[in-house]
Amino acid sequence: MPTTFLTREGYNKLQEELDFLRTVKREEIAQRLHEAMDGGELIDNAEYEAAKNEQAFVEGRIKELDILLATARVIDEAEVSKDAVVVGSKVTIREEGSKTDEQYLIVGAAEANPVEGRISNESPLGKALLGRKAGDKVVVEAPDGSFTVVIRKVE
Repeated sequence: MPTTFLTREGYNKLQEELDFLRTVKREEIAQRLHEAMDGGELIDNAEYEAAKNEQAFVEGRIKELDILLATARVIDEAEVSKDAVVVGSKVTIREEGSKTDEQYLIVGAAEANPVEGRISNESPLGKALLGRKAGDKVVVEAPDGSFTVVIRKVE
């Protein structure tokens, strides 16, 4: 199984979600199923079907999180290189032709959220930045075409 890179914060969030699903959500669904079964006929019972569908989704997500957390490699911020871009690095870049800097945190795919400035090491930009240093000019091959960025700072 492939290793999943997670920050400590990302690992904790996923662990909290798993705990919630195993305890609170499973109990809610069990209660809904129990109430639906008390209603009598299960064949045409829409509430029963909805609860069964939600149960299947929750159990699938629990399995997914179990595997994700079991294969996770938590990035120790103290070990993150300040010289070259690695998973866990904060990178400040400027796209060629732009006058503004953009800052990103390079994270594993499981906790990527571009809106929050968290880009995956598997994304075109993330892949292109890995191993590079401040001052490097990097050509990023993206689905919409290539573009060039300059790495201004690696933290």
